[in-house]
Amino acid sequence: MTHRLFLKLCLIIAMGVTALFYVLNILTSHTEDGMSYLDVQDREVLIQWGKRAESLYLAGDKNALNQWLERLQKTENTQATIASYQIGLIAGNEENKRLYEGYNLGRNVDWKIHLYFSDNPTMEIPFTTQHVSFLIVLPDRMRPGTYWQYAEITMQLIIPTILLIFLSYLFYLYIMKPLSQLQRATRAFSKGNFEVRAQDLMGNRNDEFSELAKSFDQMATQIGEQIISQRQLIEDLSHELRTPLTRLDIALTQEKETELVSHNINRIDRESKQIRKLVEDTLALAWLENEKPELKQESFELIDLLDVLVSDAEFEFPDHTIKCSFPNNALIEHSSHRAAGQAIENILRNALRYTPNGKTVFLSVKEYLENYEVTIQDQGIGVPEKYLKTIFKPFFRIDKSREKNNDSFGLGLALAQRQLLTIRATVCAHNINDGGLSMTIRLPKN
Repeated sequence: MTHRLFLKLCLIIAMGVTALFYVLNILTSHTEDGMSYLDVQDREVLIQWGKRAESLYLAGDKNALNQWLERLQKTENTQATIASYQIGLIAGNEENKRLYEGYNLGRNVDWKIHLYFSDNPTMEIPFTTQHVSFLIVLPDRMRPGTYWQYAEITMQLIIPTILLIFLSYLFYLYIMKPLSQLQRATRAFSKGNFEVRAQDLMGNRNDEFSELAKSFDQMATQIGEQIISQRQLIEDLSHELRTPLTRLDIALTQEKETELVSHNINRIDRESKQIRKLVEDTLALAWLENEKPELKQESFELIDLLDVLVSDAEFEFPDHTIKCSFPNNALIEHSSHRAAGQAIENILRNALRYTPNGKTVFLSVKEYLENYEVTIQDQGIGVPEKYLKTIFKPFFRIDKSREKNNDSFGLGLALAQRQLLTIRATVCAHNINDGGLSMTIRLPKN
């Protein structure tokens, strides 16, 4: 194990988190700086107040100046005053005059306002002619950073959450992309495309996922070869069995044409037909299991199909009675009458086979909102509860005491279930309280 994926994820996470904090720091500083300055209109108002105070001061009308300051303080709910300052050099470096000349008592309107202080700062607008300034505690309406609390929550909570969600989404895509490719390869392989290779879908990846794809390809190669070999074996076996069976049938036909037909010849004829049926059913079951064919979609009348099957069954089993309960019609669309007919015929034959002579098999059809329910009930001895699902497995037979002859190889119900699956139908079994077995077939209407 190379742990390349682990190293990549560590690198991505480290770079992502570092970049996140860096971006948030820059964004917070930029936002805080932008919100720390007075609005341009408010600066202009403060400057105009300073000019107004200066004009009243220079006019020498102290009463008018005091009245104006009182109105201003009342209107803005703040404090304002006029103050002079005089600073002189006592000792030190006389050359650096900026240290002792132009000393201010408050903040300039162009300076930043600290957003974290609870008290409003004192703003100063110096007069142009004398060392006098107009001082005013900044009115609340002019205090910058009104929405700083919301901006702080946004930058410390909302934006990091969004960025982390985005980063998680990138992680998700990075992890899910190879998993989706593996899933696509697996689905293609399960549908019979044994040539699919996951490594081809990975591109230039070189990590744990690529190693997993290589393991999948090795498995797919081995399983694909085994399945293809088994299919070829079945085809060869069917060919090899059908040829001598055909010759045997011809020989038996010729032998029967003679006047003397021995008991052994009849026995061979019977066994030959059973072997042929076994081969054909086995091949059909293997074809349904391996190929998973898409049958021709058509519409058919279920009642007409059942009438034909019942007629054939009554001819084949003259010692049994079949009671039917059908609606007038039952149209099924987008299905296959051949698959449905063969499946129902197998189940009906199975019911007749295990029903004693002189007894009755009940066949009924009920209509529901989305499907038709076909029920076939026999009057046999039923099936032990633990075997109700197992009877649909190939070559499964409970015991020979249930069978009246050895003609059954345990393929009828298995083949019927597979045929019904190809048309999206289902079959299940349950015992009847009075004795016998009930088979329920659900066929979708469309």
